[in-house]
Amino acid sequence: MELSSVPRYIPPPPNHRRLLVLAAVVALQVFIVALVQSGLAKMMVDRINGPMETRLIEELKEIKEAPPPPPPAFKAPPPVFVASDLVIAEAPTEAAITSTARPQAAAPPVVKDVINPPRGNPRRPNTGADEIYPTMSKRLGEAGSVILLLTVNEEGRVTAADIKETSGFQRLDEAAQKEAVRSWRFLAGTINGKPTAMQMQLKVTFKISK
Repeated sequence: MELSSVPRYIPPPPNHRRLLVLAAVVALQVFIVALVQSGLAKMMVDRINGPMETRLIEELKEIKEAPPPPPPAFKAPPPVFVASDLVIAEAPTEAAITSTARPQAAAPPVVKDVINPPRGNPRRPNTGADEIYPTMSKRLGEAGSVILLLTVNEEGRVTAADIKETSGFQRLDEAAQKEAVRSWRFLAGTINGKPTAMQMQLKVTFKISK
């Protein structure tokens, strides 16, 4: 009868198992301590950096917002006194006392301009109101007086005819204006004998004869 050798499991001794368990527990504690330390370190860094930055910003803000120094007190300038004029009079000499004032030359007489206003030209009498009376105005019974302000040039021609006072009827006013500029002639006004453009007033009356 032969006996064959069969391998058998031999359990480790109890001391070796305890060492393995102890090593695993130590490794786990080291890992936990490392995690805790890294978290605490980060929290410490955050706490250190946070308050410092805030404090620096607050200090800078306080420095920037510091009120400006008060302006120096204004000192009013001293009052200015104006000295009165000092007049030094020299004693008059005998010649100055006995001298007489020179006679002043007489002022030249004032020569007034001789002005002659424009007037009617007898050689060319102006047309009357009856000749320029509008037919429609006669039919409607329109009558009245219009006062014209005429501008007469150096040749006696009417260059402008403005209404100074209306007759109350537009047709009568326009008829007088048109006729004055178109055909009326005057003797030009003169200043010291020289023909000069002047203005004159002329009353034109429109009256319906019965």
